[in-house]
This record gives sequence, C-alpha cells and structure tokens, in this order.
Amino acid sequence: MSFGDLISILFFIQDEVFIQIDEDIQRHNELLDAIQKSPSEVGQIVARRRKDFTKEFFVHLHTVAESYYDNPTEQNAVAKLRSECLAAVEAYDTATENIEALNAAELKLQDIINSPSVDAACRKIDNLAEKNQLDSAMVLMITKAWSAAKESNMMKDEVKDVLFHLYKTARGNLQRLMPKEIRILKYLLTIEDPEERMSALKDAFTPGEELEGQDIDSLYTTPEQLHTWIRTVVDAYHFSREGTLIREARDLMNPKLVQKMEELKKTIQDQFM
Repeated sequence: MSFGDLISILFFIQDEVFIQIDEDIQRHNELLDAIQKSPSEVGQIVARRRKDFTKEFFVHLHTVAESYYDNPTEQNAVAKLRSECLAAVEAYDTATENIEALNAAELKLQDIINSPSVDAACRKIDNLAEKNQLDSAMVLMITKAWSAAKESNMMKDEVKDVLFHLYKTARGNLQRLMPKEIRILKYLLTIEDPEERMSALKDAFTPGEELEGQDIDSLYTTPEQLHTWIRTVVDAYHFSREGTLIREARDLMNPKLVQKMEELKKTIQDQFM
C-alpha cells in the first residue's frame, strides 16, 4: 500500500466520522427542537422516545447551553430544559423499574400461592430470601393480600390463616436481610427514655451470641460501625442524597428521626469512641 493510498483511507475514515457526528448532532437538535416546541410535554416525549435521551444527548445540551455564553437568558433556558429532561428521564426510569418489579413480584406470588402446602410456600419464600430475591415489592404484595383477606367477610378463615403465615414469613425474612446496624438503629430510635437508650447502646456494643427472630433480635455491633451508619444517613439527609442509601434506611429520612440520630451520634462519640 502506497503512502497516497493510506492518506486516502484516512480521509475516507475522517469523512465517515464527520458524517456520523453530523447525523448525531442533527438527531440531538431535532429532539431538542421537539422539546422546545412543547416544554410542558417533556414527560410524554421521554415516554415516546426514551432511547434518544442518551448520555450524548445531555452532553449536547450542555454544549448548546455553553455556546450561549454571551446570552445568559438563553443559556439559562437551555440549562433549565436540560434539568427538566433529566428529571423526566429519571422519573420514567423509576416508574419502569417499579412496574417491572411489581410484575416480577406478581409472578413470584402466584408461584408461592400455587404451592401444595403452607410449608412448601414458606420454603419458597425462604429460598427467595436466601437468593436475595425477596424484595420490598414482593413483601408489599403479600402484605396487601393479607390485609385484604383480613378485612373480607367473603374469604374463608383457612385462606386468611395461610396468607397471614406467608405474611409473617416474608416479613421476617425481609427483616433479616436488613443490615444489623440499621435494625439496631431503628430499635434505638423507638426508645424515648435517655437512660434506657444508654442501656440499649451498651447492650448493642457488648459482644455475645446473636439471636434473630421474627419479633425479637439480640444483635451487637461496634460503636464505629453504628456511628458510620448513622453518619451516612444523617449526611444523606442534609445533602439530599437519599438515593445513595440502601432502601431499608430510607424511611429514616425525616427531620424528627434525624434529630434523634444526631443525638445518638454525639452520645456514641462522647461515651464509646
């Protein structure tokens, strides 16, 4: 191959790259134009064209916004549109994940209900927990089924008993999947009396045999580990990073509980570290 042939090939590749880039930009601009024409319908556009809202598209939006360096009004408008698109995509993805989770949970529940006996059904729940496939969507479905049965006058007592048994089994398994520090923390937050809370803290930091039951647990950890978990939750609250928490800890994200956790954190620092 001559040098001239090599140059020709390089120019050909370069042209192909430019063509691809140009096509990508045209596609991004077309999507941006559609959004700008109907800014109130961003959610609907995302639902129709989710695959077009790529990382490259958002990079393009950032580039477009930066290009208006001499026009702050237009720059802010594009930046705002970019934020709205990000929020719409996140909402769409979350909803899709939730639907998929509920569909999967429904199939699992159907399989459990079709078990030949209560023991077999409970074993299936235990197996799901062992495989880390017993999620909150699954437990929610079982809880709703049990709740509906409990309040119904049309359902036989045997069916209610079965659903209650499944509910207790699922709830117990989900509880055991929760990190023990979160379980200890949630228990400590239920104690109002300072002396009783201090006693519970001492118990939590005293090594011993760990027992786990559906209603009562005997668990222990170290001051450093519990302090780390508390700090993680509190920091997530203050810096609005709820999404960084495991789902079992997200129900701790409210002002009153955070205030209690701040007090607990200080107590652990002062008394145990």
